[in-house]
Formats: sequence, structure tokens, C-alpha cells
Amino acid sequence: MRELGIGIIGTGFMGKAHAFAYRGALAAFPDIPVPRLEMIADVTAEAAAKAAHQYGFARSTADWRTLVNDPRIDVVSITTPNTFHKEMVLAALAAGKHVHCEKPLSPTLQDSAEMVKAAEARGVVTQVGYNYIKNPLLKLARDMIAAGELGEITGFRGIHAEDYMHDSESPYTWRLDPSGGPGVVADLGSHIIGMARFLLGPIAEINADIRTIVPSRPVAPGSKERKQILVDDVARMLVNFERGCGGSLEATWVNTGRKMNLAFEVTGRKGSLVFDQERFNEIHFFRAGGDSRQAGFTKIEAGPQHVPYGAFCVAPGHQIGFNDLKTIEMSEFLRAIGEGKRSSPDFREAYEIQKVVETAVSSSKQRQWLKIA
Repeated sequence: MRELGIGIIGTGFMGKAHAFAYRGALAAFPDIPVPRLEMIADVTAEAAAKAAHQYGFARSTADWRTLVNDPRIDVVSITTPNTFHKEMVLAALAAGKHVHCEKPLSPTLQDSAEMVKAAEARGVVTQVGYNYIKNPLLKLARDMIAAGELGEITGFRGIHAEDYMHDSESPYTWRLDPSGGPGVVADLGSHIIGMARFLLGPIAEINADIRTIVPSRPVAPGSKERKQILVDDVARMLVNFERGCGGSLEATWVNTGRKMNLAFEVTGRKGSLVFDQERFNEIHFFRAGGDSRQAGFTKIEAGPQHVPYGAFCVAPGHQIGFNDLKTIEMSEFLRAIGEGKRSSPDFREAYEIQKVVETAVSSSKQRQWLKIA
């Protein structure tokens, strides 16, 4: 079976998730090309070597350029902060590599457009890390909507709320640097925007209210010196979809107590679906009509009947986890490379998500509805 040499740039949270996913992909999906863990890069040789030992990579480097230009590497995963994405992606594409880049694709729409153009000119396979839509139950929801089981769709409510920025004394980080793009509207908002597009298709227009809640933060842990915050903490968006229905989207990283409230409710004339990532092995379905005494939401629990849950566990209700979603994501990416097909979501889909993000920022500044160009 064909082998693909894997290189990962970055060994933090997402670098580790990518390493787990590449290591587990073949065990769950034996029909994909064999991922050969070739090289991992970090900012220091020590950190890179430690990660190579821990995750089973053959080699390590403190120079990401060495990795992207290595002839034994076919696939490059970029898991660094947003400001580095463009340079690394363009270098990897110039070297003819297939590229997976974490979200958001870049700080600006212009940069994303340049990355899409370069990728499509090279004819390589690309993917961007919107792994939550790889949930088998999300695929079920999309299929139910497409099959008309909910009838005409009348509304969508979506939210991605976490609390890792709720403490005003938590120090300034790279996520708060405006050179990396907008704040939560891009960081978490891109997930719920992408999920809404996955389920219901393109968004046609938007009216957004984007706000900074914490005006300044310490420059370092325990420091009395503070730095002004120039990115948003909360984004609330009214949207209209091209299919004709309306909805609302919200993103916040200051919702105290929320750890992973990535949730939606999609309603139709025949029924509705409710989902929350905090309990992502279940989705709730309401079917209109019938005996009103028995009306209510039915819980659908994930099981082997929801492909590809069975690749991980033969028993229903035993649940899959975050790293399993990442494994599904990487297996689909590797399969697309092996078959010479488009992967999804690719750079172009990430660009479409970025258009919604930037239009939301402009809408908030102008205090009006704007069409998505």
C-alpha cells in the first residue's frame, strides 16, 4: 500500500492532536495510505526531539523550512499560531506538499485568497482543521436535513462559547495579537460559521455586533503592566442563508463556566434537531405531528450504525472522543490524497468561512446588514 511521509510543524495542543490522529488513522481505517511519521518541528531542537520520541517520529528539527523541503515528506501539517500560517503554507506548497493547516487559515481574507490560489495552482490536496464537523452525528444531521426529514428549514441558532479568556487577569497571549486577525469571531466563530455552512449551505448576508469585554490584560503572569486589547471577546451575528431561512450565530471566549458549548438548533416545518458538543455522542430529534401526549425530543445515541463510529468501537453508547474526530479528519485527508480527490473542508471552504468572518467585522463597524461578497 502507498506510504505518505508525514511532517508536523508545532508540538503544542494541536500538534499533539495531529500526531495522535496520524498514529491512529491506519488502525481505524486500514484502506487509507500508510502515514509514515517522518519529521516533527518546533522552535527549539530540544522540544522537537522530545516530541519525536513521544509520538514516534523518525526525525526532528528546529527549522520548519528543513521539514517542508525534505524529499521524504509528502504531507505537511501546520499547527502553529495564525500569524505563521501563510509563510509556512506557501513554502510547503512551493515544495509540492499536500498541506493540512489549522484554522483559521490566515489572519486576513487577502492572505487566504493567496493561499487558495497557490494551492489550486499546484494541484495538491489541502485541508483545514474544522474537525468538529467530522462527528458521525453531524453527518447524520446533514443527511436528515438534505432528505427533507425536517421539512422546509425555518431557522438556525448556533453558538460556540468557552471561558478560557473570562478572567481579566489572565495574561496577554498570541490569540489577542491583532496581527493574527480578529479575536473570538475568527477563533471560535469560524467553527460555528463552518458548522452552519456544513448543515445549511452558504450564508448570504450578516448583521453583527462584535465587542471587546476585557479592555486590558497583564503583559505576563503576575505583571502590573497591562496591554490594551484590540480584538473582540464576543461576537453576535444575525444571518440569512442563501436557502432562504434566517438564524443567529454567537461566539464568545468569556462565558464563565462554559468549556465546549459548540451547539446548534435547526428547526423545520416537520421537525428540529438539537446538538451540543459538550455531549457530542448524542443528538436530539423532534418530529412534528402524532399524538401530542407523547410529543417530545428523542435522543439519538451514537453507535456503529453512524459511520465511521464503528471503526473505533463496536458497541453503541460507548462513545468516541475529540481525538477520534481528529483521526477521522486525518483519515479522510489521507484517503483524498491517495485517491487524488478534493478533501473537505479544504482551503477554498476555509476562505469562504473567512469571508463571513471579515464581513461580520465590517458589519459591526458599520452597524448595518452586509451581503457576503
